[in-house]
Amino acid sequence: MFREEIARMQDLEERIVKLRGSLDVDTKRESIQEIESKIAAPGFWDAVETSQNILRERTALEKIVQMWDGLNRQLDDVKVMIELGVEAQDEETLAEVAVMNARLQESVEAAEFQRMLSGTHDRNSCFISINPGAGGTESQDWAEMLLRMYLRYCEKKGWKTSITDYQAGDEAGIKSATFSVTGEYAYGHLKAEVGIHRLVRISPFDSNARRHTSFASVYAFPEIEEEDIDIKIAESDLRVDTYRSGGAGGQHVNTTDSAVRITHLPTNIVVACQSERSQHLNKATAMKVLRAKLYERELEERTAKASEIAEEKKEIGWGSQIRSYVLHPYKMVKDLRTGVETGNPDAVLDGALEDFVVAFLMGVRRQVGDVD
Repeated sequence: MFREEIARMQDLEERIVKLRGSLDVDTKRESIQEIESKIAAPGFWDAVETSQNILRERTALEKIVQMWDGLNRQLDDVKVMIELGVEAQDEETLAEVAVMNARLQESVEAAEFQRMLSGTHDRNSCFISINPGAGGTESQDWAEMLLRMYLRYCEKKGWKTSITDYQAGDEAGIKSATFSVTGEYAYGHLKAEVGIHRLVRISPFDSNARRHTSFASVYAFPEIEEEDIDIKIAESDLRVDTYRSGGAGGQHVNTTDSAVRITHLPTNIVVACQSERSQHLNKATAMKVLRAKLYERELEERTAKASEIAEEKKEIGWGSQIRSYVLHPYKMVKDLRTGVETGNPDAVLDGALEDFVVAFLMGVRRQVGDVD
């Protein structure tokens, strides 16, 4: 009677043991002890910013260790209940074991997903840039729909967002938009959305009500602190222009005379910020975006060099999309990388993206041969 639940518990126990190794729990415990010694040392608070970074590091390590300890406590509780159940051989205890196993399985799956967010900058906040493909108003409107979708997704996750650059379309939608996302593991989640997104619908801009296909690209860049990576940006390599914010940004844009556009001359990367109320703050935010983009560029170059394969920029169009959103003649959203799909595109466009994100990140784990 208890054989199935015992087998289920043993499978979960094996997964927990593997998590201990992949999460490197023992090393993290040692790191916490070292940090505690630093905190107890005289003069720890002399450099406030450094102290806060150390405290954040301790909190992150403690969360992982506490998560693993919690799994072990749950596992021990299941084992005790199984022992009682085997002795008693009653249905009530069997039902309780089944409930406890189900809870343990949920916790293990959550921990396995958390393990996917172990990249160098996965814990960081990030910037998201959205750009329409060819197609004028159609694609520009689709880009703005994506902007709303991601702002809603971030809201559901409890992350803070701020639009740093918003270029309105000529008739509707946007020519481009960049926004910051502040929250733990924001980049780890949103990197799953990088790529080309395709929309099929009856155009609201076509008087003949014909079906149109539109494309837009989404890029994610982790927020990089100066001490995190040696990205040197010389003032002589920058062209800084100031201008007055404008366009149909609505609540997204503070209309000021202090918007800043920075061009990095060696790479021709252009970033802008118009969301802050002073030129100094706008420049500081724009420099964060620039540093993030330069980091991403450096990472791509290193990857390409290591594999001796040149990176090719994909055209924003047919054959390069990661996800399709179909509103006509039927309703469906399908991720072309994972096969995950739903018949409720309205919910997805309102920010219900978690199933797609989780499936992609877990799929990446399997592709790179991580521990199963």
